[in-house]
Amino acid sequence: MIPPGETIGILGGGQLGRMIALAAANLGYRCHVYAPEADSIAADVCAQFTQGAYDDEAALAAFAAQCAVVTYEFENVAAAPLAAIAPHAPLHPPARALEVAQDRVNEKSFVEGLGGRPAPWAQVDSAQDLRAAVARIGTPGILKTRRDGYDGKGQWRILLPADADALDLPAKPLIYEGFVTFQAEFSVILVRTAEGDVRFWDSAENVHKNGILDRSTVPAAPVILAQVEEARALAKKVADALEYVGVLTLEFFATADGPVFNEMAPRVHNSGHWTIEGALTSQFENHVRAICGLPLGSTALAARGVVMDNLIGDDAHDWPKILSDEANHLHLYGKAAVRPGRKMGHVTRLVL
Repeated sequence: MIPPGETIGILGGGQLGRMIALAAANLGYRCHVYAPEADSIAADVCAQFTQGAYDDEAALAAFAAQCAVVTYEFENVAAAPLAAIAPHAPLHPPARALEVAQDRVNEKSFVEGLGGRPAPWAQVDSAQDLRAAVARIGTPGILKTRRDGYDGKGQWRILLPADADALDLPAKPLIYEGFVTFQAEFSVILVRTAEGDVRFWDSAENVHKNGILDRSTVPAAPVILAQVEEARALAKKVADALEYVGVLTLEFFATADGPVFNEMAPRVHNSGHWTIEGALTSQFENHVRAICGLPLGSTALAARGVVMDNLIGDDAHDWPKILSDEANHLHLYGKAAVRPGRKMGHVTRLVL
């Protein structure tokens, strides 16, 4: 058990790190952010900040030596250099979770090995591979980079076989996935302790626009509620197999044949931001509790329902209107530049 007053290291300087640090401060911890960018919105609310590359092992070791435990808010951190942290502080979640989640081929193979069912997929390393994948899986489909893509980035829709022939493939490892006919999208968010205690939050129904999460609603629609138990069982298998510590997220499609796995994120997740006001213990607080070895807090709902809307790009300029409704809970992330498609904040409303 790591007592309050100690320092938690956070790899990554974005809004997830910021919200982890705010939750940690409420429990009496100090936080130290490590990120390559000089301008870090997480560092704005932390006691210490180290600017360094994610593959700089000497810098990572020096950072870890100042921390009692290290976590991460960003899964596109190279896993191998993180071995430099181990002699100085425990890393939660484990680096193995990064190795699985940051490569879509590894991720889907891993989940299939545990009995999960992803969309039909094929590894693509050449134009010939893509043609073969389209012939076997069919269209429509989506071509994705195996690494680094998120919020709709690094993706190409293929509606007809001719679309694949017309693509100028990037010089990156790729994966082709068949489209899934679904009624709704949802996420399973859990927290697991080192001793294997697992708690789940209610699953949110998620609506995306342009590949970016737009709204999360709890309770979810009946079609989702009927499939949550099966999805949770898979999520627990994933967490146990990885000997996971902290918050883990798996995203699913609710289909006529049951839940289809989409992707996993070894971290706190955008679709769980509603838990700050909407659950007795937020995903951020329980993540801190888990990585520090504290007892977990209740994940029960704090209201009859919750709606969380992301503020994307210019949406953040509407803060006066948002605050004019006293029932709204506004969270702005402190980002200086507003850009189209950039997550600037979120707003939560409880259904009492």
